[in-house]
Amino acid sequence: MENKAKSETTTNAEKQELVITRIFDAPRERLWEEWTDPERMKKWLGPKGFTTPVCQIDLRVGGRYLYSMRSPEGKDFWSTGTYREILMPERLVMTDSFADAEGNVVPATDYGMSPDFPLELLVTVTFEEYDSSTKLTLKHSGMPEGEMREQAEAGWNESLDKLAESLK
Repeated sequence: MENKAKSETTTNAEKQELVITRIFDAPRERLWEEWTDPERMKKWLGPKGFTTPVCQIDLRVGGRYLYSMRSPEGKDFWSTGTYREILMPERLVMTDSFADAEGNVVPATDYGMSPDFPLELLVTVTFEEYDSSTKLTLKHSGMPEGEMREQAEAGWNESLDKLAESLK
């Protein structure tokens, strides 16, 4: 299976949102599994060249996730969040924060990033049936403009490229 369309990315400066939309040649139940099964997610999460050695998911409202993306240089970037909404197989809503290996929220400065970067953002992923495919929309809310947003956009797009490959 392949990705039928390039991503469409939009930003809303007032709301500080990064929005990416893709069409995947797969049923939405399959995409749902890719986002909710830790072993599947390990195969595609992270920008090109990154791996995901740790991915833990407690898939319930109030449950947490913790994952580590490892750079090609071997540096781990930890992320954690809490699931706020789970509507299978239509929508996932979760917080998103940098973390340490124990899952404690840490500021972006721990990873050499701007002190202006928020401690917590919100990620909403929707899965819509689209002909015989699935339209996936990812909204990363609270993302400040500038270099960090550009890096996040590139990272998400590269992750979604890897997701399309994993669906083949």
